[in-house]
Amino acid sequence: MAGKLKKAVIFDLDGTLSDSIQSIKYSGDRAMEAFGYGPFSVEQYKYFVGDGAANLVRRALAAGGDTQLEHFEEAYALYREIFRENCMFRVRPYEGIPELLATLKAQEVKIAVLSNKPHAETVNVIETLFGRNCFDRIQGQKENVAIKPSPEGAFQILEQFGVQASEVVYLGDTATDMKTGRNAGIFTVGALWGFRDRQELEEGGADAIIAHPLELLRYT
Repeated sequence: MAGKLKKAVIFDLDGTLSDSIQSIKYSGDRAMEAFGYGPFSVEQYKYFVGDGAANLVRRALAAGGDTQLEHFEEAYALYREIFRENCMFRVRPYEGIPELLATLKAQEVKIAVLSNKPHAETVNVIETLFGRNCFDRIQGQKENVAIKPSPEGAFQILEQFGVQASEVVYLGDTATDMKTGRNAGIFTVGALWGFRDRQELEEGGADAIIAHPLELLRYT
């Protein structure tokens, strides 16, 4: 592609940058065990995740039989406590991600993370996997910012970077991500190596779908 069209890329974290399902399953199973639920499969957790820790706990409780969510407050607090200590359990970057990030930085494209994972754990995972100075902005779930698919977090990143939505690409692996990018008016790419399948990404409104991280360079 002649000339760089984009000035920034916003990445989802879980299922996009990092293969983190084992850390989520480990923490979720330990929390649910306290109430007599689980363990649940990796495939189940791939559909529990994506919309913040609170919704993950709600889905796990419902799958265990607590459809009225009677244990939610206690279970949510327990999950947060366990996950805080185990957010790096068997977490690794997906193949091709380090090379993609290095290429974008060499091209002076700004890079950001926008995740529904709690903010402190988002920072922990990113800095552990990629170093403290890799990303220009790291933004996890914060109480004063609506979770994805609200575009609020994306708009904050655009403002900090001083860029327009048309100058940005958003990469994620779930329908929530596709809706986030589209709600922000950003060209949105679905990642097939993550937690969900092509059908979900298409139904979520992906502008493009890629099978390997380095394919993102076609759109930057």
